[in-house]
Amino acid sequence: MPDDASFPTVPEARLRDDGWELTDETVETVFELSTASVVGATRLYGDSRTREAALEATDIDRQWRFFFATALTFRPPLTPGIGPAMILPTVRSEAQSTFADELRNRGFEDVERGRRERVRTDSGDRARLRTYTASLSLDGVGATLSITGWVGVWHGDGFRIAAGAYPNRPVAEILDLADAPAELERSPQDYRDELLDLIRAVE
Repeated sequence: MPDDASFPTVPEARLRDDGWELTDETVETVFELSTASVVGATRLYGDSRTREAALEATDIDRQWRFFFATALTFRPPLTPGIGPAMILPTVRSEAQSTFADELRNRGFEDVERGRRERVRTDSGDRARLRTYTASLSLDGVGATLSITGWVGVWHGDGFRIAAGAYPNRPVAEILDLADAPAELERSPQDYRDELLDLIRAVE
């Protein structure tokens, strides 16, 4: 990893206890500004508990939920005359576009941008969130997976991006399962609350 890039701090114990699994770590240029390349150090997590329960019940193996956190580094570093507030709107716009592209890369269609919200992170920073919706036809099941995604961007101890997505219906309902395990019966509200808690905990 380059010397000037570092990963964000995430609530590792909470992720582990709730069945999230680290699936990827990357350091790459995520977008370009007129004066600098913006490098993101990202940790990506998947909900292994739900994935394994669905696989055992149906032989369908897919990632039903994901969460990631990114710390940004600028190369070359921003000059003293450029404050974070000056480029935060650009970073936010680029991060949202990249998130939408990520959904498309995962096979989702009808990706649409939704409402905005503001929250305060656990460390006291103000983050602006944007929602996205998208859908994916599940081959061999005759069902559609509709999801809601949230992407948050803020500046605290550096620029941070945290985001994720979850199903809009319980997985058991999507797969038409009776007597499903508890992992597959969780509601969209449960998913939403957990994702926003994870986003707020990123530093």
